[in-house]
Amino acid sequence: MVNGKKLVIVLPAYNAELTLRRTYEEIPMDIVDDVILVDDASSDRTLEVGREIGIRHLIRHEKNKGYGGNQKTCYDKALELGADIVIMVHPDYQYTPKLIPSMAYIITNGLYPVVFGSRILGRGALKGGMPIYKYIFNRMLTLFQNWLLHEKLSEYHTGYRAFSREVLEKINYHANSDNFIFDNQMISQIVYEGYEIAEVTCPTKYFEEASSINIKNSTIYGLGVLKVSLVHRLQKWGLINSPLYKKGN
Repeated sequence: MVNGKKLVIVLPAYNAELTLRRTYEEIPMDIVDDVILVDDASSDRTLEVGREIGIRHLIRHEKNKGYGGNQKTCYDKALELGADIVIMVHPDYQYTPKLIPSMAYIITNGLYPVVFGSRILGRGALKGGMPIYKYIFNRMLTLFQNWLLHEKLSEYHTGYRAFSREVLEKINYHANSDNFIFDNQMISQIVYEGYEIAEVTCPTKYFEEASSINIKNSTIYGLGVLKVSLVHRLQKWGLINSPLYKKGN
């Protein structure tokens, strides 16, 4: 519990056997009520490692549903368990779970309903080994997104995110893609509903075992991001009626 609020951590996993244990060991269990691991049809021992380290809530997709599909299962289960705060941490150990208390307290103290761990604030990204092309790609996309969404976020592409229950119940995340663009669609929905987003500086680690997408998939992802931003602006202007912005799940 954090200030009397139930805190649930969700771990959307795919082939995380080599990094799951390190990630889990840094989760501050003195304040965390539940941990949920969703294994998206991994071909390694991700699920078995989850059992070995004592994760209570283990879910396995028999067929790969994609990164977005994995998150949908994560949030559904967290809400089912009565979570007041849900924090997503990638089990590939790129982001340290040591920031969980800070992110949770920002929400429970009523400061912001959404908190992102930003690799761009400070020098975390390049210092942690983010490839230069990814850094430049990130900065260009973020500039475009801030312009169309009328926001001032340092980045839209972090996988370290904390949400209040209210936010997850308000936005229609089930209407989102099952692929990597899911994250940006969620941000668009959150901003569209008028919720403010806080950011905290987050160190990151790039290493062989950490998950990453290649240049081809990065390009596809980038085009998807541009589309989401354009849809958001057209929706705000009342020129379209996208199902992304229908209420609730």
